[in-house]
Amino acid sequence: RAACSPYHFQTLLKTHLFLLLSAYGADLSSEACRELGFSSNLLCSSCDLLGEFSLAKLQLNCRQCCQQEAQMDGRKLYAGAILEVFQGESEKPKMFKGLQIKYVRGSDPVLKLLDDNGNIAEELSILKWNTDSVEEFLSEKLDRI
Repeated sequence: RAACSPYHFQTLLKTHLFLLLSAYGADLSSEACRELGFSSNLLCSSCDLLGEFSLAKLQLNCRQCCQQEAQMDGRKLYAGAILEVFQGESEKPKMFKGLQIKYVRGSDPVLKLLDDNGNIAEELSILKWNTDSVEEFLSEKLDRI
């Protein structure tokens, strides 16, 4: 009977542990989520939409990688936001309290969420987000006018 190398044993152990944790619904590491194709700013409400695209089999992993939306007694999490985009016109500033749009030439779209003092509390790349996703996210994070 051949001996198992320590490296091979460690790899097998990690694989079994990963599968075991996956089966019981434990959260996955950000690295594991990236390897599965999920972004670090994935909202759990997005996982509910997978079934509409015949991707329900991804829901378990999606749930293990997503971030819960802030539910703070109806209070919004951020005082304002700056949406930096390359070009275009938008009615979004008129829809949300504290939302500013900045047109930055040659820049990928970024959403900067502001705290009560106007400081940047969080910065998100929204390069692959569509307009509806941005609006839904802002609805959860900012007050509507």
